[in-house]
Amino acid sequence: MISKRGFQMSDQRPADMQSVLHQNIQALVEHRRQQEEHQGVQAWVAGAVSRFAGSMTFVYLHLAILVVWVLANLGEIPAVPAWDPTFVILAMVASVEAIFLSTFVLINQNRMAAHSERRAELDLQISLLNEHETTRLIEMVAALTARLNISTPADKELPELAENVDPQKVMTQIQQASGDQENA
Repeated sequence: MISKRGFQMSDQRPADMQSVLHQNIQALVEHRRQQEEHQGVQAWVAGAVSRFAGSMTFVYLHLAILVVWVLANLGEIPAVPAWDPTFVILAMVASVEAIFLSTFVLINQNRMAAHSERRAELDLQISLLNEHETTRLIEMVAALTARLNISTPADKELPELAENVDPQKVMTQIQQASGDQENA
């Protein structure tokens, strides 16, 4: 289809923001689902234990066990003989449980940190692609304004804006700035 101005136009209308947003959300949900399907049993167990340990059910269960343990070993429950009158076994069980729980939480945090790092890398790649596309758009606008012999207030900035950003240089500048702040 050709517009009144002679530009080639697609028969398809561009997707509205809502449908693009919906597609992006669906893609992310599907990606997350696939990652969860491919995680090992160990990662699944560590995640499940961490989620349970971080719940109020876990707190209530431990509170109930602690109260029963203390009452039983103080002789307050006549039908139950005391098995840990000095509470040494309780201390040992609590210590071993704390070791295992902290290990499960660390495993889960490591997995979450790896996911976060992958998301940050994806964000960086998308930002670099966006910067490249923006640079190309600036070049096209500059060419159009030159062809139409139009000057704009941004003409002085166009050469600098049309340059691709070198990520290595940006990282070097960030490191230098961080080093300057640490040395100050």
